[in-house]
Amino acid sequence: MSISTPDFCDAHSEEVRVLAPLFRNFGGRLAFGGRVRTVKCFEDNSRVKEILSTPGQGQVLFVDGGGSLRCALMGDLIASSAVELGWSGVIIWGAVRDVDALATLELGVQAVAAFPLKSVRRGVGDVDVPLHVAGQFIQPGDFIYADNNGVIISSKSLV
Repeated sequence: MSISTPDFCDAHSEEVRVLAPLFRNFGGRLAFGGRVRTVKCFEDNSRVKEILSTPGQGQVLFVDGGGSLRCALMGDLIASSAVELGWSGVIIWGAVRDVDALATLELGVQAVAAFPLKSVRRGVGDVDVPLHVAGQFIQPGDFIYADNNGVIISSKSLV
């Protein structure tokens, strides 16, 4: 699957929603996309770990971490599990860690920043809920595409 967000925007301008340019690539897969699953959590990556420990089937997990940069919501161990279980990528409105290891994995990873401190796990967070992040609504089941140019959402598959 070839992903180019500029090409998708040109070909499907009426169907795509573009997220504000808040994210940067950290993963080994620089262009990725798929059906969206969502997690809403704040400084607790319990639900992120749970979801990425299930079969991904080429999906992308979008994590609304509230934009917190006080702890990382994913590191190399959770990301490695996602690779093994067939996830296409993870986008986090928040931070990641272990960035040198993330860059070697065949997983798309975009986040706002890197931060070395891990999150706590209190079992808090919501799964498969609608989100509003970076100026756009994201619904579970939408399709998301990301590359070095940005992140876009569509209600239907563009590939």
